Amino acid sequence: MENVVLIILLLLALALIGVVLLQRSEGGGLGMGGGGGLMSGRSAATALSKVTWILGSAFMVAALAMTIIAARNSAGSSVLDRITDAPAPAAAETDGGALGGESLLPPVPLGDGAAPLVPDAN
Repeated sequence: MENVVLIILLLLALALIGVVLLQRSEGGGLGMGGGGGLMSGRSAATALSKVTWILGSAFMVAALAMTIIAARNSAGSSVLDRITDAPAPAAAETDGGALGGESLLPPVPLGDGAAPLVPDAN
């Protein structure tokens, strides 16, 4: 069901983009501009604005439905709950992990008796 609503939402978004780009531009933007064709300028603007309102309303309803479906599928769990419930790997961190005890940092030069800048991890 979630996939069907998502596809409807995407199709509505594409249709809404197309209808908005077809509208007459007041300031010479991306619209087709000009006059002529099947409808006069005023009736075309009215029809396109009605279609824009219908598609916009349908898009909002589909987005709301998608939110409700996603909230119902989450089953009241949080991302933080998933992180805290995961078992912590104990053996991998104590023996040096996947690197076998090697450090990713370059060796620290110990000049004339000075303490190292990075404490030894072992």
